Amino acid sequence: MAVDGGDSRDWDGRWNHVKKFLERPGPFTHPDFEPSTESPGFLLETCKILVIGAGGLGSELLKNLALSDFHHIHGSSFSGLAFVGRPKADVAADFVNSRVPGCQVVPHFNKIQDFDESFYRRKCRLCVHYGSGSCLSLRWCWFGWVNPEHIQWVFQRAQERAAVYSITGVTYRLTQGVVKRIIPAVASTNAVIAAACSTEVFKIVSNTYIPLNNYLVFNIVDGLYTYTFEENCSACSQVPQDLQFPPSAKLQEVLEYLTENASLQMKSPSITATLEGKHKTLYLQTVASIEERTRPNLCKTLKELGLSDGQELAVADVTTPHCPLQAETHLLKG
Repeated sequence: MAVDGGDSRDWDGRWNHVKKFLERPGPFTHPDFEPSTESPGFLLETCKILVIGAGGLGSELLKNLALSDFHHIHGSSFSGLAFVGRPKADVAADFVNSRVPGCQVVPHFNKIQDFDESFYRRKCRLCVHYGSGSCLSLRWCWFGWVNPEHIQWVFQRAQERAAVYSITGVTYRLTQGVVKRIIPAVASTNAVIAAACSTEVFKIVSNTYIPLNNYLVFNIVDGLYTYTFEENCSACSQVPQDLQFPPSAKLQEVLEYLTENASLQMKSPSITATLEGKHKTLYLQTVASIEERTRPNLCKTLKELGLSDGQELAVADVTTPHCPLQAETHLLKG
């Protein structure tokens, strides 16, 4: 690939990799997608993208978009940090423009909330906000989602859970960091996240494929995995599963249901519950001493165990190692 910044001309075959997606149908394309030879020109000449942030993730994202047929890109950064005395957006724009012939990355050293409506109508077709370090930009872009009252609520719930499970180190600052997901700072992680973001931008703008409607998790130790959490999925959903038993049913019957039900098929479930504000293990099989101590509960009825109608149970099993099943028990009358 030519890298001379003074040559803005295309050459034969330059955008063949993009045209393969835009000019022909495929088995996984969006139901509303219509292949067209005009689509590459739309991305090159008409579509405008605003990338908020030009640091470790933003600069990588600018490069990815420039190599994906987007040539009108605006990069905004106002974090107060700069490279060699210059704003990050300026440095990133100069580098991408010099490396990708024809690309026009326009840097902005401004707060995004200071741009007027006409800027977003004329200069920006799609705004990409991947998690900037600026809290003010986050609050403005998400229209109040990052609300201190909301963070305080999350922090209080985290403290309550920490007290139940003897977890130390829960602070308000740590809560903010987790909520914003600003942890991925390793160079290889940045590259993967930026690649995923630019792929989603391409799918949304071109309408070639259905965009990600959930989220992706990158495990740098074990590899790359995508997790799709469906609302009613018994394997990964956090929505409580509805279990119906009469008050006279014994815990052994609940255990048998969890192992024999076709949609659950658990191996050795352990059941815990919060009773009168205290976390209580009703039955646990994996530790011999605890299994022996909780075994008498199997012969007790749900009523004798103190379970009430609508009681939530947490069920852990080898089949759900990362996401314990949440079950809501409904006690049938009569």
